[in-house]
This record gives sequence, C-alpha cells and structure tokens, in this order.
Amino acid sequence: MSAILYYSPSTAALVVHWLLIELDIPHELRLLDFERREQKSAGYLAINPAGVVPALVLDGQVLTEAAAIVMQLADRHPAAGLAPAPGSAARGDYYRWMFWCANTLQPAYRAWFYPAEPAGEGNEQAVRMQARAVIEAAWERLSGHLEQHGPYLLGTQPSAADFLLTMLMRWSRNMPRPSDDWPVLRAYARRMKDRPAFQETYRREGLTDWT
Repeated sequence: MSAILYYSPSTAALVVHWLLIELDIPHELRLLDFERREQKSAGYLAINPAGVVPALVLDGQVLTEAAAIVMQLADRHPAAGLAPAPGSAARGDYYRWMFWCANTLQPAYRAWFYPAEPAGEGNEQAVRMQARAVIEAAWERLSGHLEQHGPYLLGTQPSAADFLLTMLMRWSRNMPRPSDDWPVLRAYARRMKDRPAFQETYRREGLTDWT
C-alpha cells in the first residue's frame, strides 16, 4: 500500500494523519503552505478541485473529505477494529455519528470561523452566535450520550468516529465555551489524546496546544 497525504498542520487533515499513524500505514506527507495559497495552486487543484485539505492518494486513488477518508482507512484495516461490521446495528450507529460530525459540527464550525460566508459582511456577530449555539448544543448532547452509553461513541471500544470527533473537539479550544468545559467530554478527550499515535501526530505537525 502506498499513501500520500496532502496536508497543512492543525487542519482537517489532522485526523487522516492520525489514522495513518494509528494503523501503521506507510505514507508520505506533502505540506501545503496556506500563507502562499498552495492549496489553490494549479498542481493541487488537479488533485483536489475543491482546493482544501486533506487529500489522500491511496494506491493511486485520490480520496477527499476527511470523514470519508477516515471511513475508508478503517474499512481497509478491519483487524484494527475501528469500524463495525457492515450491516450490523453498530454499523448503523457508526454511520450516524460520522455523519453527525460531518453534517452538524463541521458546518457550524465553518460558520464560526468564516462568519461572513453564509450571511455576508456586517452579519458576522449574528452568524457566530448561531454557530456557537449549535456547537454547544452538540456538546451537551454528546455529554449525555457518553454518560449513558460510553466511554466511547459506540460503547466500550473506540471507532474511527471517535478519532474524527476528537479532532473536532479540538477546534473548540479557543471558543468561549470549549468542549473541555463538560467534564465527561474532557475525560473522553483525554483518553483519545493519550493514544501514542495522537501524540506522534502532534509531534510531526509541530503542535503544542490542547495537550
């Protein structure tokens, strides 16, 4: 297996980088300098026309969208136990949480970080207030779920959905009420951050926050 990850530190590519290390998949990293807008270069747009990261070239196939890449990696390495069997009840829960991350949290974060996009200049404060409400409601729901059904999203064993969620929890670290404000979520994140592959990903990307 050959893998090339196009990434920039501290972006959505982090979860893919983490899974590559967690699953011990040999890979090459290709850093895109966002300050120089290399993600919008003609060369990269030929790989990912959306001009965003991550993009993973896996055995010659270009994969994009962090959640989709994570699911593909988990399915290709069943021995790691990061994805329930297709057709099982647990697989249905797994899909639910993966799409919850992608359809609820990620768009709300997009609105928080880029508030002018959905409503135009001058409406940033209202957009951010709404995005914050969505994100904090998500943490409240997640806290209740983990209290009843944890310690991981699907119960006793972590899945690829936990890796994606942990990355998204990190994105809240500088918000007025970060995910760590909920004790259950803080303990959950601690379990995931204690994984050696997470620490190695941090080391390779030169990250020091939210440790």
